Amino acid sequence: MNEPLPVMKLTPKEFATDQDVRWCPGCGDYAILKAVQKSLAEAGAEPHNTVFVSGIGCSSRFPYYMETYGFHTIHGRAPAVATGVKIANPDLDVWIVTGDGDGMSIGGNHLFHILRRNVDVQLLLFNNEIYGLTKGQFSPTSRVGTRSPTSPGGSIDAPVNPCVFALGCGARFVARSADTLQKHMPDILKRARDNKGASFVEILQNCIIYNDAVFDDVTNKKTRDDHTVLVEHGQPMIYGKEVKRGIRLRPGKLELEVVTLGEDGITEADLLVHDETNPVLANMLSHMGGDGFPTALGVLYCDPTPAFDQEVTARREALPKREGDARSQIEKLVYAGRVWTVPE
Repeated sequence: MNEPLPVMKLTPKEFATDQDVRWCPGCGDYAILKAVQKSLAEAGAEPHNTVFVSGIGCSSRFPYYMETYGFHTIHGRAPAVATGVKIANPDLDVWIVTGDGDGMSIGGNHLFHILRRNVDVQLLLFNNEIYGLTKGQFSPTSRVGTRSPTSPGGSIDAPVNPCVFALGCGARFVARSADTLQKHMPDILKRARDNKGASFVEILQNCIIYNDAVFDDVTNKKTRDDHTVLVEHGQPMIYGKEVKRGIRLRPGKLELEVVTLGEDGITEADLLVHDETNPVLANMLSHMGGDGFPTALGVLYCDPTPAFDQEVTARREALPKREGDARSQIEKLVYAGRVWTVPE
């Protein structure tokens, strides 16, 4: 009798294809690709059971570089395609890769629906606050004053905040990381994968050609400790190079404020403790960044509910199989002629 061989744990290299990775030298996409491959290997993912779906943009070349199944779809429609993939085969591990232009502009409506439906996918939105592939036009997330070929006098549009958008759509898992945080990002990606439902992860990413250093305060080793707070469920919000700054609720008001430990008798006990199940707090944290506030990184919100594809499968299986009904007729057509089953 043959004994089954133990399952071999894959390495990040085994999730990489033989394709030449064609992004601009220094692009943050390289770091994100590395983090995704690392997180999949560490999580024990199976390439034959994993699918990457993308739309249009620099980030959307991602499926070519992953040794998994993949679809490079059309502009903004990756969530619609991914929804079909997941419903057709709920056992697949489905990832969506999009950018701030592809996801928040032409794809905004599709992004809205996959989040509100809570389809069990991981959605990675690369945010570099610019259109990179089409040569540097301002995007939905570009800051007011951004100068570009389409806004030579500076953008006057109020920018979209991706995490706030996701929360407003009813997303049950919202997180944020940055391309250079190679220890932080894989952990966030694994948390997203473990969540059963739509997992939205904004990744602050650098476009070295058209919007270089836009997140320098967040990613630069010299400044990031004083400009970011890594939120963790059940832990006080404390940050800073000297670990003396913190976030608390302003006394008597429902608003956040930055405080310094030791000043005015403030101690760690006065700081706000992160509760990732609180949507109001998640919204407040999503808005932070600039005006003296640090940018919040980590899982901002996680409060799972049953996934859409699980509900669809349950209802499908509950339907009675009657001779002559549409379902049985379709099954007869599918299984007509010569069929076979691929062994495990």
